[in-house]
Amino acid sequence: MNVLVLNGPNLNLLGTREPAVYGAATLADVEALCREAGAARGAQVECRQSNHEGQLIDWIHEAGIAHREGRLAGVVFNAGAYTHTSVALHDAIKGSGVPVIEVHISNVHAREAFRHHSYLSPAAAGIVVGFGIDGYVLAIEGLLRKTAGSRS
Repeated sequence: MNVLVLNGPNLNLLGTREPAVYGAATLADVEALCREAGAARGAQVECRQSNHEGQLIDWIHEAGIAHREGRLAGVVFNAGAYTHTSVALHDAIKGSGVPVIEVHISNVHAREAFRHHSYLSPAAAGIVVGFGIDGYVLAIEGLLRKTAGSRS
């Protein structure tokens, strides 16, 4: 089974953007970690990043089609700041029907008040928050377990 990992705005700056909050790992490090985690569980992982909301929406729509066709287990999604602002991403997740695991590197609930609300959480199949980049591994594992459980 395949997994799509989507990263939203500013995650291309990992490793240099606020390392005290996000750590020293780069986006390339995160992507390698995700591919390794998928391979260890028999899944192929594709990683994409965009700073543009519309591009992320298009990818979620594509993921919904791939999921319905049985080619994709689901999406691991760190929407960055769009988590806290985007009704459009919420609607894309709901409309596409693809299982999405929302992931955040930092504990957003221990940060600024505006980060405490997620528009994605009500549409997500699960949420992983505050485990650093290891959260991606937890999200991939959780998605694969959840998908396998729903199909058996």
